[in-house]
Amino acid sequence: MNLKRYLSSVLTLTEFELRKLRHDSSQIWLRSVQPALWLIVFGEVFSKIRAIPTGGVSYLQFMTPGVLAQSVMFVAIFYGITVVWERDLGLLNKLLSTPAPRSTIVLGKALSAGVRGIFQAIAVLILALIIRVNMSLTPLSVLGVFVIIILLGMSFSSLSMALAPVFRTRERMMGIGQAITMPLFFASNAIYPVSLMPDWLKTIAIMNPLSYAVDAMRGLLITGDLSALPIDILAITIATTVLVVLASLSFRKIIS
Repeated sequence: MNLKRYLSSVLTLTEFELRKLRHDSSQIWLRSVQPALWLIVFGEVFSKIRAIPTGGVSYLQFMTPGVLAQSVMFVAIFYGITVVWERDLGLLNKLLSTPAPRSTIVLGKALSAGVRGIFQAIAVLILALIIRVNMSLTPLSVLGVFVIIILLGMSFSSLSMALAPVFRTRERMMGIGQAITMPLFFASNAIYPVSLMPDWLKTIAIMNPLSYAVDAMRGLLITGDLSALPIDILAITIATTVLVVLASLSFRKIIS
């Protein structure tokens, strides 16, 4: 398959996945409840007690990129449940019987998760503006944030799809998704600086793709410090590539 046909297959599958969102957009707003609680309750309280040093920005400003990344991760990490559901309905057999390589199926689904993450991010950014979080929303910063969100959504949706052949049922996938999201969230720089962590947790945070996504969005939206942006993007890109490859290699096992 040449590159043009390969990309066409990926985009066709992405568009097919996004149709589901067009028919039912309520899930975006329902999934905005948890970010709202983090910002309005947790953020407001810790801003007042000033228990966590955040440099020259308020705590609400500091945590907004972290909550934004967490909301995208939360949507993407449960993508494996959809894969299991499609297997139970027989849809995966039809997809795998087409001439398209398995990697196009994984990439199409992962890319749709990244695009869905953009809609989720817009809802969180609107909420942050309502509670008057001061952010730099220039065209370039917003575009940069959207790129990071797409990579982040692709990364964690691929992780979820890689785990689907192992856990195989929707109930188990729901459990593993919940077991992954909160530890990754707390073992990152989303709601407190890495410098406050014990050494063992710092090691985990350095290996956590979420840390690099949060750092990139914090620089783009809040601090304006873009010195680490190339490293952040490189780290997220490497994580996404590795997880897409793993998901592609294990994808056919979901129907065996």
